[in-house]
Amino acid sequence: MKAVHFGAGNIGRGFIGALLDQSGFETIFVDVNETLIDQLNERRSYTVDLAGSSESLEVNHVSGLNSIKQKEAVIEAIAEADLVTTAVGPHILSVISGLLAEGLKQRAGNNGGPVNVIACENMIGGSESLKASVLEHLQGDEADAVLEETGFPNAAVDRIVPDQSNEDPLAVKVEPYYEWVVETPAIKGERPDVEGITYVNDLTPYIERKLFTVNTGHAVPAYLGYYYGHKTIMEAMNDPKVKDVLRGTLAETGAVLIEKYGFDKETHQAYADKIIGRFENPDLSDEVTRVGRAPKRKLGPKDRLIRPAVEYAERMNEEPAHLAEVIAAALLYDYKKDPEAAELQEELKNEGLPATLARTSGLDAGHPLVQLVEQKYNQMKA
Repeated sequence: MKAVHFGAGNIGRGFIGALLDQSGFETIFVDVNETLIDQLNERRSYTVDLAGSSESLEVNHVSGLNSIKQKEAVIEAIAEADLVTTAVGPHILSVISGLLAEGLKQRAGNNGGPVNVIACENMIGGSESLKASVLEHLQGDEADAVLEETGFPNAAVDRIVPDQSNEDPLAVKVEPYYEWVVETPAIKGERPDVEGITYVNDLTPYIERKLFTVNTGHAVPAYLGYYYGHKTIMEAMNDPKVKDVLRGTLAETGAVLIEKYGFDKETHQAYADKIIGRFENPDLSDEVTRVGRAPKRKLGPKDRLIRPAVEYAERMNEEPAHLAEVIAAALLYDYKKDPEAAELQEELKNEGLPATLARTSGLDAGHPLVQLVEQKYNQMKA
């Protein structure tokens, strides 16, 4: 079996690529990083270390293609693939969509049979978003032919891959825990036989559980850690003030998830406790500035902070006090090397908090959450 995977970075190699190899796939990584591509082609293998243990995995049957210099080869690989996956980041999906469209068009013309494209990104509806971008490059009968044989099932993925610098450019360290959940209705043909995938009929509860627990949770030691002067997530997690806000934040998001999807309270609490334990793993500690990067995106209406805060207020009829404090900390995140943080600080300076947060969050400037965040912001800034 052959898989084409877009993105040869740490997540692509350490998470998706490792599982594809364990499932018997020959994996072709597609990337613009010449060093990684050259190393993959020269060595045809790499090592994945599991953080917090002495265990490591040897990933074999891999190669690479440069998406800029070897476009025709990438198109041919897609046309022959049994599975296509991505781990490139939400903003890059549209960038790879043209090349993917050409490969799927050639596949349809060759009567290549059903294939599934799974976007393994940290976003809601990643595969659907990629599908929409692919269709922008196809017209009429071309689009119909591709859609007839191509599935774009949405997925939720979860594995911490810390920032790292290894002497071996292909070696990567990941946490032992992972979750890869794929929604079945959009699948074409047989389900991809990948070890580690959990198939479900409705992905929404799993996506939101991950978003509101892992992503929201990780934002707490990132933004509050930065606010209190900590350099790493581990330092922040050792600060009782940060830890208290984290537990309070996950209690708020947990209340939303339990009320919304009927999760068992004790089971969800165990899940939240496991997430906190993952953040406390010293082998996974990351810089707060890397975890907190791109604050404007993370303050978006459908993302990890605003959405659960709004839903908590609506469903619980209470103020999301802890979430509001984290949002305020995100607005105080003034790391100058982060373009979004610098842009956000300039907007706050010129327009004030209500207007800035309203535009970023999609809320009205007079919304109760905006007012609550402004109150927390002023208290923290004083």
